[in-house]
Amino acid sequence: MGFSTVRSIVQDVSIAVWKNLKDIFMPKPTKEKWKQIAKAYKDKWQFPNCIGSLDGKHVMLFCPKNRESSFYNYKNRHSVVLLALVDANYKFIYVDVGAFRRNSDGGVFARSTLGISLATNTADVPEDIPLENCGEPMPYVIVGDQAFPLKRHLMRPYSKETASIDIKKKKL
Repeated sequence: MGFSTVRSIVQDVSIAVWKNLKDIFMPKPTKEKWKQIAKAYKDKWQFPNCIGSLDGKHVMLFCPKNRESSFYNYKNRHSVVLLALVDANYKFIYVDVGAFRRNSDGGVFARSTLGISLATNTADVPEDIPLENCGEPMPYVIVGDQAFPLKRHLMRPYSKETASIDIKKKKL
């Protein structure tokens, strides 16, 4: 078999496997599932109301002809972005693969089904609850790095500039 035939078969099989198995092995979380994930974060990492850790990773590839500039990244290589959300035990909850290199992790997230569902309140995230037995109700959050924007359900560390000014923020 020729290279293009094998590539086509692998692509078709991969799409079929994903379509047929994603809802079995990576179903969209329900309110109850989000609460279970948050409990695991609190128990394992002492991080209340956390429903996932998010990051993007460049996956290197052989670039299709006539598409080199679309896949060219800042490391002088060709890649696509893999965006992943994991639970407290590093188990994948959500993945998005295929964004072009020129999109930041935050941009990929904003256009992903997860980002859109969080922005439109259709992600089935539970209602806000207090962090302790009393106090102000706080939202459930996903934690990401500085590449992501600060949003209602998306938390990130303080920037290095802000943290260097305030010693309390530096510890966070």
